[in-house]
Amino acid sequence: MHGSLFGGQDRASAPTASVKMPRLTSSHSHDERVVAEECPVALVYDGTTVAVLMATPADLTDLAAGFSLTEGIIEDVGEIGELTAVAAPDGIELRIWLRPKAGRLLKERRRRLVGPTGCGLCGIESLREANRGIRPVERQISLTPWQIGMSIETLAAAQILNHTTRATHAAGFFEPGSGDMVVREDVGRHNALDKLAGALAAAGISGRSGAVVLTSRISVEMVQKAAMIGTGLIIAISAPTALAIRTAEASGITLIGVVRGRDFEVFSHPAGIAFAFR
Repeated sequence: MHGSLFGGQDRASAPTASVKMPRLTSSHSHDERVVAEECPVALVYDGTTVAVLMATPADLTDLAAGFSLTEGIIEDVGEIGELTAVAAPDGIELRIWLRPKAGRLLKERRRRLVGPTGCGLCGIESLREANRGIRPVERQISLTPWQIGMSIETLAAAQILNHTTRATHAAGFFEPGSGDMVVREDVGRHNALDKLAGALAAAGISGRSGAVVLTSRISVEMVQKAAMIGTGLIIAISAPTALAIRTAEASGITLIGVVRGRDFEVFSHPAGIAFAFR
């Protein structure tokens, strides 16, 4: 399921998610290739820029809402009063106006941050923020090995932009028994997951009802963001980092990586998998 679910269509007019660029092949022929676009995207809260991301210019309102949720700026999308995407000379501004209480909390949080420069973790500005406490999750479902393999296959089939460009990550939400999967794509894996978070929130889908499925490695930031979504399962085609495993273990998340068909590796809370022992 593609397309912006939060607040209708994105209001930025350009650029597009992909573009044709000239290339020279190994056989010395000249033609064109469709490649993924990326551009600076500024998240501006109540008139102040909080973070600038390099992102694919698609589903940007989902990105704004999801980033706000997974970074703890808001707890519910209802705390956003107004959200618009505006094309600027050097990129795109996502202008987010918060409800009064959320706006005050963000100002207080920024006053507590240490140091004038960022450490590069999704707009986080201090080591304390980078090592923020993880939200514990309550896992309400379990998946069979067949469903785990199917989740990866379903995500791969739904990667429309990647099928054309071979250059984007994807994050999807797999719900047992559902014939549809909410999917978001981006050149950045964090952005894809934030877009997914925003899409789920806009659609009123609880993270507890399914699993987050990723095309990327599982870093600690991905676990932190998934925990903020509320999901109890993460499935990925690549392996996790050691800190990601420790974080998933502490939060109650079943972490499944290196999925190849029906083969996979479980790194935390195996109770989230319905193994059929004989």
